[in-house]
Amino acid sequence: MTRSISVSSRKWTEVVWFIASVLLLAALALATNRLAAHSPKALEYPLWAAVLGLIANGIASGLKIKPKLGTAFRTELFLKVGLVLLGASVNITEILSVGARGVVQAVVLVVSVFLFTWWLGGALHLEKKLRAVMCAAVSICGVSAAIAAGGSILARKEHLAYVTALVIITALPMMILMPWIAALMGMSPEWAGAWFGGNIDTTAAVVGAGAIYGEAAVRVASIVKMAQNALIGVMAFLLALYWVTQEEQTEIGRPSARVLWDRFPKFVLGFILVSVLASAGAFTKAQIKDITALRHWAFTLAFVGIGWDLALGEFRRIGFRPLAVYLAATVFNTLLALGASWLLFGQ
Repeated sequence: MTRSISVSSRKWTEVVWFIASVLLLAALALATNRLAAHSPKALEYPLWAAVLGLIANGIASGLKIKPKLGTAFRTELFLKVGLVLLGASVNITEILSVGARGVVQAVVLVVSVFLFTWWLGGALHLEKKLRAVMCAAVSICGVSAAIAAGGSILARKEHLAYVTALVIITALPMMILMPWIAALMGMSPEWAGAWFGGNIDTTAAVVGAGAIYGEAAVRVASIVKMAQNALIGVMAFLLALYWVTQEEQTEIGRPSARVLWDRFPKFVLGFILVSVLASAGAFTKAQIKDITALRHWAFTLAFVGIGWDLALGEFRRIGFRPLAVYLAATVFNTLLALGASWLLFGQ
């Protein structure tokens, strides 16, 4: 009887701690969105979420209650849900509305910038998983691509948080400076929009830069960025394939088809399916808006969890070399996107 009471009491204690964990996670997510709503546009919610999660991490660790409070922080689950829902923002019909030019620019930029960043990261001896996450972020669409890459290669949360911070910190000055430079150069709205969409790493900052330049620039910038987003699934598959067949082959021997399937990030299939459905008109505008809101909350919860799980010592170990690689890759991307957008949209 005494043992039964003890087990029951322990279960109720676990339930109470789980409820407390859910309430803490919800409170941090709500605070994140309140802060993001009252801060500069390019200081997006992932940064606020990670910071608040990190603060909660420090307090809970100091009180020695972090293991009990962490049960609701399902970071990986929230990331995957958010990426699947991201597919609703990739409308293939809209991408094709700018013709082959937008698709060509997206492919050329993604491949070139990815390979350049990979080479430079290797020259500066960055960890390969950090290099892969950074390559995806700077070549495709910042945070979302970094998440997909991290899931494909089982990167550490510290890598994702580090790259996310770099993406968001560089987005604000680029959102402001690029429209000003475009005006000085006398770019047409289509040329400027293609430059913004091919270069700035966050969708919000792309739209912001386009809005500064004009409505026509917003449309082209959004579609070019959407074309890059559409390549997330391809990138995630190729990264998973490369990692299993090249980087991990010495550990597991020659990988079988089953190993490849087990390691393939299944959420990418969900992303592709939702994208196809959105392109086929399966969702109304109101439903797309609701899906976007759900995606926002899923990513908010995920980045709160990243902050909660972070170990600050890992950041000190990573050092400043990734910053040098990221900034150099951003400059390379800026110049290449400028030339590609001029050839395809400025003539």
